[in-house]
Amino acid sequence: MTEEDFRRYLAAFNARDFAGFSSYYADDVEFCLGDRKRIVGAQGIVAFYTRVFDHISEELEVLDLIVAPDGAALHSRTTFTTFKDWPDFEVWPTMKGDVRVVESINMYRTAGGKITQVKSGRFSSQ
Repeated sequence: MTEEDFRRYLAAFNARDFAGFSSYYADDVEFCLGDRKRIVGAQGIVAFYTRVFDHISEELEVLDLIVAPDGAALHSRTTFTTFKDWPDFEVWPTMKGDVRVVESINMYRTAGGKITQVKSGRFSSQ
């Protein structure tokens, strides 16, 4: 995948375009949110974010993006704004009005023009 491909993928994510961002995933993609959550499969990621976006507005800002032939490294700042209470959210309990700003380092592995693995780790949070 090229830098332009990654930027289109991220733009689709920010636009809540499930079909758009999930089209970049291999069918058996592995998605890890640190040690908090592991999802296997493009449809599993879509199901997870469908629930997230029912409660939380998430806006990802690219700080640094480095693309290699077999993947990419992304340093991002994401603002999470909760608009519907979700006290039992498995990543963190959150209530309407909560705002979190998180810097993350995300490692992407690719093959055949598709994302095969995403590993995300928090760099800092406020």
